[in-house]
Amino acid sequence: MLKLYYSPGSSSMAAHIALHEVGAPFEKHAVSVPRKETRNADFLSVNPVGKVPVLMIDGRPLTEVAGILYYLARTYPAANLLPAGDIEAEAQVISWMSYVASTIHPAIRQGVAEARELYAVADKRLAGRTWILGDRYSIADIHLFRVYWRFRDQLERQPGDFPALEAHRARMLERPAVKKTIEVEAKG
Repeated sequence: MLKLYYSPGSSSMAAHIALHEVGAPFEKHAVSVPRKETRNADFLSVNPVGKVPVLMIDGRPLTEVAGILYYLARTYPAANLLPAGDIEAEAQVISWMSYVASTIHPAIRQGVAEARELYAVADKRLAGRTWILGDRYSIADIHLFRVYWRFRDQLERQPGDFPALEAHRARMLERPAVKKTIEVEAKG
């Protein structure tokens, strides 16, 4: 059985979306980052780093968004969240997820100007595509969406600043799994 530890609106949203995308049965356990519930002894026994998401797989913890997304995509191949049989496309997914996790996600801490530059790179790379892999939706799209969704209002955007990211966001917001996740997380 899968169990997701998440905090509404946090990075765990990507794992939450992916669970809905693959249709896996799972239990949800909300913890509040603002109330420091990820720092209490019970949660630290699940993840000593004190971060969400944590996906419990038959009682074993798996942490970090990229690892969880990869696990779900490989475990539920019928969901087509990771290209099968195309090593270059799979590597592109990993490349994008690495860029999102290590470069885009922490960028806002370096200031708005730096963050805008890094989001502009992502926007340029995404331009002319429906999804990160062109016409193939993947876990990289989920990862990028969650980070852009969370930080877009802090980027001091002007109309037309990030057209590819805005179009991607709009397409993501139409996906049933995204709608369901936003609805669940809005309830706390």
